[in-house]
Amino acid sequence: MSSELYNDGPVVHTPTFIDGTSVEIPELKILKQDGSLYQGCDMPKIDETLAVKVYKTLAFHRVLDERMVSSQRQGRLSFYMAALGEEAASVGGAAGLKPQDMIMTQYREQGVLMFRGFSLEDFMNQMFSNKKDLGKGRQMPIHYGSNELNCMTVSSPLGTQIPQATGYAYGQKMQGLDAVTLCYFGEGAASEGDFHAGLNMAAVQEAPVIFFCRNNGYAISTPSDEQFKGNGIASRGVGYGIKTLRVDGNDILAVIKVMQVARAYALKENAPVLIEAMSYRLGAHSTSDDPSGYRTREEEDKWQANDPILRMKNWMLAQNWWDEAQEKSLFEQLREEVLAAVKVSEKINKPHIDTLITDVYDTPTSQLQAQLEEVKSHVNKYPEAYPFTAGKF
Repeated sequence: MSSELYNDGPVVHTPTFIDGTSVEIPELKILKQDGSLYQGCDMPKIDETLAVKVYKTLAFHRVLDERMVSSQRQGRLSFYMAALGEEAASVGGAAGLKPQDMIMTQYREQGVLMFRGFSLEDFMNQMFSNKKDLGKGRQMPIHYGSNELNCMTVSSPLGTQIPQATGYAYGQKMQGLDAVTLCYFGEGAASEGDFHAGLNMAAVQEAPVIFFCRNNGYAISTPSDEQFKGNGIASRGVGYGIKTLRVDGNDILAVIKVMQVARAYALKENAPVLIEAMSYRLGAHSTSDDPSGYRTREEEDKWQANDPILRMKNWMLAQNWWDEAQEKSLFEQLREEVLAAVKVSEKINKPHIDTLITDVYDTPTSQLQAQLEEVKSHVNKYPEAYPFTAGKF
């Protein structure tokens, strides 16, 4: 290995510390909260048709989250995780890609599937784990996935999708596909070992993967300044030799722009990109969390003023691509549709118990068959404990 490999900076003759916190990483901003643009900004490729689709997806995202949190509080749903205030990260990311690109999410990116056409019924069937659920009722709520839409199923353990995304992108490269892989995660997940393994492997193997970190300030209740020192997550990309971008995560136009730029680079150079989106989680971490125990109302109000949906609405109004009548009609319609879908999906029967062992092996093993029979026997013996079953087996 050449001794000059890393000597691309100034030469010094006394030991000189490099302070990672002082590394300057610019943050892309295009859209102001009032709907106006920053002077000299580089706009993404977006026309009225795409803009309206993006805005309607943001609205759908907001309404679904609000309604499903309410459903959980009513006891109709076991669990939910909303993305209030962070919708631009997932919707903007999907809008900047192509349909053939694979997307691996964490658990706050419902907007990705929404933008690609995952239906309201698909969302509901998954959350209620009924027999129409594409995942056959095997996952807890908000663990969506769609093979048809190139969206990998969500996995609960933090960070597992990061090295998987590197491997998938490397496979795309080997096949010569016109496609990249986008991988979402939060800044808390960046503390997992999988983050470091995934980024280093992507850099060394030159995989066309885009790592997208949603830095929303908290890993459940732990603020970012108690998670790590240094200049956010973006500085880590520089350390791994990965092209890195930082963006205002509440600026939908900026998110679309960095995604378009990142995709073009990753595909042309067969190399990874790290994007850090600076945002804030307006709601609780999940329906099991109470954020009032670790942050102030004043802090939340400050970020409420940076609502990404309101920001895009103001821009749409200024473009004459939207009006208040459309706004009122859209939200009223979405609220009615979501509530109606809840009432339908919660009444659909659960998957038949036999589906529990399908898709594990091409042909279920004798051991799995024996275990299934044991489960059936237990259910039949104690039917009152399993009211969700469709009957005895």
